[in-house]
Amino acid sequence: MNDTLWHVEQFERHRTRLRAVAYRMLGSVSEADDAVQEVWLRLNRSSDGEIENVAGWLTTVVGRVCIDMLRARQARREDLVGTWLPEPIVSVEPTADPEQQSLIAESVGLALLVVLETLTPAERLAFVLHDMFAVPFEEIGPVIDRSPEAARQLASRARRRVRGAPTVPDPDLTRQRDVVAAFLAAARGGDFDALIAVLDPDVVFRVDSGRRGAPAPALLTGADAVAQRAAAQGPRFAKLCRPALVNGAAGIVVLGARGPIAVAGMAVVDGRIAEIDLILDPDKLRHAGDAGREPSAPMDVPRRP
Repeated sequence: MNDTLWHVEQFERHRTRLRAVAYRMLGSVSEADDAVQEVWLRLNRSSDGEIENVAGWLTTVVGRVCIDMLRARQARREDLVGTWLPEPIVSVEPTADPEQQSLIAESVGLALLVVLETLTPAERLAFVLHDMFAVPFEEIGPVIDRSPEAARQLASRARRRVRGAPTVPDPDLTRQRDVVAAFLAAARGGDFDALIAVLDPDVVFRVDSGRRGAPAPALLTGADAVAQRAAAQGPRFAKLCRPALVNGAAGIVVLGARGPIAVAGMAVVDGRIAEIDLILDPDKLRHAGDAGREPSAPMDVPRRP
């Protein structure tokens, strides 16, 4: 087998896992695809004799690429307006495809990705690779130029941050949907009291508008403030809202004439909405209409007949 065919075969075998790692590291579908594309380019420049453990090599490369991208993002963050939120994985319609159902069910929730964003790049990599993908610390250490013990400490520190986050969504998806449906009904009617009934007293409402100006405060806290906002805006916009799965949890997609114009991820805790993450950044909505599908291979990857 020549190098090109070997590269294609190995890349195709591991591509889905690499993309999953990259999305959890970057919280962005488009950036995850860029990272995987870079992994392919580096693999294509190598020869099969240079790589003994293909899976380990690919994981190392995607980890280093993601760390570089996270550091570059931090340097650009001051250009953004308001809150930064992850790029959502959205499914508007139910699907009978078992593979799509599995992808949706295994999505990382927006609430967790928001917490991961508070970690350093090295902490995030150690946590993602070890706790989510069972990569041993002996393999993680070289990726971040640390000893295995140091990588273990980074993952432990990250784990404490994640466990210390106040939002642990209810696991019952049907219950989540019922709560989100009650929120939508109350918003459509501008019913302040009904909104208060489905909101956690300490609810957090974040808005990511990207580089454009936010139409409202980028952060609201407390049921009164969030209910007032929803009651005022709901009668106008709620008619465009549709229930959706957002990163595997109940949420909302706002549909305009040309497709999604907003996505709201919601964290339902103890039967009430504890977090609302509203994504208005058009750059993060490009995949909202077809998320859940298996991505095609990067365009530069040759396909076998």
